[in-house]
Amino acid sequence: MRRLEDASVNLAMTSPPFALTFKKEYGNKSQADYVEWFIEYARELYRLLPDDGSFVLDLGGAWNKGTPTRSLYHYKLAIALCEEIGFHLAQDFFWFRPAALPVPAEWVTVRRIRVKDAVNYVFWFSKTPWPKASNRNVLTPYSDDMNRLIEKGYRAKSRPSGHNITTKFQRDNGGAIPPNLLQMGNNDANGSYMATCKREGVKPHPARFPEGLPAFFINLCTDDGDVVLDPFAGSNMTGYAAEKAGRCWISIELNEEYVDTSRFRFTQPMLFEESSAQTYGSPE
Repeated sequence: MRRLEDASVNLAMTSPPFALTFKKEYGNKSQADYVEWFIEYARELYRLLPDDGSFVLDLGGAWNKGTPTRSLYHYKLAIALCEEIGFHLAQDFFWFRPAALPVPAEWVTVRRIRVKDAVNYVFWFSKTPWPKASNRNVLTPYSDDMNRLIEKGYRAKSRPSGHNITTKFQRDNGGAIPPNLLQMGNNDANGSYMATCKREGVKPHPARFPEGLPAFFINLCTDDGDVVLDPFAGSNMTGYAAEKAGRCWISIELNEEYVDTSRFRFTQPMLFEESSAQTYGSPE
C-alpha cells in the first residue's frame, strides 16, 4: 500500500484474518494484539482515501478461550479506527450467514448454553462524514405486499408510533431500500473457482466471502471507473466483483499460492457466468 499515491483509492473493501481462538492456516493475530496489528494498515488506508472515500471492514466475532463469553476485539478496533486514525463510522452492517456451523461445539451442541454465531460485523467507515454513496444503486425488489400497496394506493395517516405516512409512501421508486442486515449464503463451494482448483489439483483459499458482499458496497459507494482496493485479497473475490461492476481494482495478498489460484476467477466464461449473488442496480 505504501507504493500507492495519496487519495488514489475510492473504496477499500476487505476481510482480514479474524482474531479467532484457534489459528488458521492463513495466519491470524491474537485478540490481545489485534488492534495494534491492524492500526498500521489502517493508517495507510486512511491516506489512500479521498475525502469522499470509504473503507468497509468485514470481521467475524470470536469467543474468549475456555469460557462461553464473547471477545470485544472487533468493537475495540472500531473505536480505535475512529478515535486514533480519524475514520468516521458511516454505518454498521451485519452479514447473516444462514449456513453457519453451530460452533463452538462445547457451548452450542454439547452443553447447549449458547446459540450458534451466524453474523459477521461489517463496519462502513469513511474519511469524512460525507462519503460518496447512493442507496439507489442497491435497491432490492419490492415485496408482494408493497407491490399491492403501490397498485391499490395508500391512505395517508399517522401511525400509532407517531410517524406520519404521506402519499409519497406509495410512490414506485424502482425498488426497496435495503436494511443493514445483509443475508447471503456462501455458495462459492460449488462455483467455478472451487471446481477449477479441484481440476488443477491446487488448494483453494479456505475462507472466501460471497460475491454479493463486496458487490453491495462497490455499488453503494463507487461509480464506474473508480478504484477498489482489497489489502487482504485471499482468493480475490473483491477484485472479481469490482471487475464485473466496471471498476478498476487493486488486490494485495501475501500468500503467492492464493494469488496464483485467484486467476481462476477471471478465466472465461467464468467472469460472465450467472452469479448466485444478489444483483444490484439503479432503477434509472
